[in-house]
Formats: sequence, C-alpha cells, structure tokens
Amino acid sequence: MQLKVILAIIFSIPVWFLSFFNSNKISSQSNNTLQHNLTSFYTLSELSIDGQTISMDKYKNKKVIVLNVASKCGYTSQYADWQAFYEKNKDKVVVLGFPCNQFMAQEPGTAADIETFCQKNYGVTFPMFAKIDVKGEHQCSVYKWLTDLSQNGWNSNVPAWNFNKYLIDENGRLTYFFGSKIRPDSPEFLEALK
Repeated sequence: MQLKVILAIIFSIPVWFLSFFNSNKISSQSNNTLQHNLTSFYTLSELSIDGQTISMDKYKNKKVIVLNVASKCGYTSQYADWQAFYEKNKDKVVVLGFPCNQFMAQEPGTAADIETFCQKNYGVTFPMFAKIDVKGEHQCSVYKWLTDLSQNGWNSNVPAWNFNKYLIDENGRLTYFFGSKIRPDSPEFLEALK
C-alpha cells in the first residue's frame, strides 16, 4: 500500500511540474501577443467626406460604431436610426459612416452628392468619410484593420453587404461585428453596448 502511494507521488510530481510551467508559458505568450503584436485602431486615419485627414485617435475614450453605407440600398433608411442614436449618445459613442460602392453599385455618387443626400434626407451629422473599398485590393486602412485578425486580434468578417457594423470599445479594441439587419434598437446591439 505504501509503495503505491509513494509511486503515485513520484509520478505526479513531474506531471504537476510540467503542467505548471506550460500553463504559465502559454498565458505569457498570449498576453504578449495581445499587448505587442496588434495594430492600434488609434494609429489609423482616413479622409473625411470633405477631404480632410481624420485620425481615429480623435475618438479615444468613446465607443465607435463603423458602418459601411450606401444611398441606394434597401437598408438606407437606417441612416435615420443611426442619426437618432448618435444624437442621443454622442457624448459617449460616435458613429462613423463609410460610403462604399462595392455592393451592386448602390453608392454611385460623388462625395458632394452623398453628403447632400445624407443631410437632406436624414439630417446626418455623424462623421462621414470619403467613399472607400471595404474589401479587396484597394481596401481602406480602417476596414483592413477591422477585417484582419492579425491586426484587431480576433475578427476576419468582411462586410457581405451595406450597413454592416463594427463596434470598437473605449480603449480601441474591436468587440463586435454585426450584419446589415441589426439596428441601434436591436437587443443584440444594446447588449453589446453595455
């Protein structure tokens, strides 16, 4: 009986020893990867709809919702929803609109056309950016970051249609991706904002 106990102890010591050091090493590598190898959202910049360079660090300490938008889409009416949301929450959440013509050419206008359309029809005051590509060879830097897990830490979802949403927390970390149907009053979105 004593021999069995002694053998059990002898065999368990190396197992415990190896598992202890392996778990610390894995944890440490994971933390180092998260802290040192990711690109910060705040290092990015894009052109506004009126042609000025806007640095994303302007939005530090706020949650950021990034939308790929279009004026001739079945989801275009969401401009009104996101504008109302922005007006109500703009002290802690910013909505960024990125016009894109990659989905059935539903955003064909110039920057001036898009800006006029948004203001006239929906009273949009949230920041709008120059027309960009959200995927492919000419993908803009913000969407490259949003869709490259080596830059953002976890997500590789590329927009499949207009009005896809990405939620970035107050520290510049991408936290959620939402499809076109999600609106600011959707339970999933409201839960993500908490």
